[in-house]
Amino acid sequence: MTNPDCERFLTGAERYAAYLETPEGRLRLELAFSNLQEFLAPLSRPLKALDLGCGTGVTALRLARIGFGVTLLDSSKQMLEFATRTALEAGLADKIVPRQGDANNLPDLFDARSFDLVLCHNVLEYVEEPQAVLRGAARLLRDSSSVISVLVRNQIGEVLKSAIKDGDLGAAEHSLTAEWGHESLYGGKVRLFRAGSLPTMLKACCLGITAERGVRVLSDYLPSCISRDADYERIFELERKVGIQPEFAAIARYTQCIARLAESAMKDRA
Repeated sequence: MTNPDCERFLTGAERYAAYLETPEGRLRLELAFSNLQEFLAPLSRPLKALDLGCGTGVTALRLARIGFGVTLLDSSKQMLEFATRTALEAGLADKIVPRQGDANNLPDLFDARSFDLVLCHNVLEYVEEPQAVLRGAARLLRDSSSVISVLVRNQIGEVLKSAIKDGDLGAAEHSLTAEWGHESLYGGKVRLFRAGSLPTMLKACCLGITAERGVRVLSDYLPSCISRDADYERIFELERKVGIQPEFAAIARYTQCIARLAESAMKDRA
């Protein structure tokens, strides 16, 4: 990634893995994966997936367990080593191909039509030209049945988090119009996506949206009398129910879009 701030992700794999074990991290991961699974047909043949900015490889291993061969792309050698080690411990090393590289350079890294599924979760927040990355990812989809899943930070959710969770009215007011917010785990800036901006980018890349979901709508604001650990399953199920409803999805911390190549893109390829 060309954003200098992204050097913060070259280390800290253990810290990120620990975050994904927290209720907040688990919910982001598991809700996004559950949303995606709705649109994955049963595997009739070995399929190939690409996980952009794979981090510690948690989602990639979930895909490997259901039969995908997964290429992990990350600019961090440490993240890739962590993911490879975890895959080996899980007995899934034969289904994982780690590759160090930059999401901005997809045309130089992979042949066109190489993958049946592309994951782009929490990557576009950190690159200089998110639409260019999406365009490169769309080029990698094999055909009209292939799927891309994109997860980004929602600006409206950032406003609510600042006001309700952090009690910072100044930050909430700032986030109303800000293009960038603050990333708390590693520090540094993170791009905020305004309502409708991700669908517009997808359409410009000849990707038709199959579904739009909200991820973490209510869970960040629950009172302390509700245990995030003991009540995790109930929270997860409630999040699933509200995340599919547009009025709730609009205020979620994260926006997820599931998309496929549009017919116009397929005609251009013919």
